[in-house]
Amino acid sequence: MNWVQRKIYLYNVTFGLYMLDWWERYLFKILLAVMIWKSASFLDSFFDHHTLVVVLLWFLCYNGSRYLMEFGKR
Repeated sequence: MNWVQRKIYLYNVTFGLYMLDWWERYLFKILLAVMIWKSASFLDSFFDHHTLVVVLLWFLCYNGSRYLMEFGKR
């Protein structure tokens, strides 16, 4: 099981999607995507565009460095 498959598996187990029918899983994913889209559009209108970009880059770099440190321990 590679890293992507493991993350998909953890996503399904964490949110309990493995026990839903196929149409319920798609409905959940659509609702989750709409919530993320609305949150991002709210943050974009709330913060200055450049501030949002800096925060997102910091988030990606921080999580990327955490992943690399965990990967290096193996």
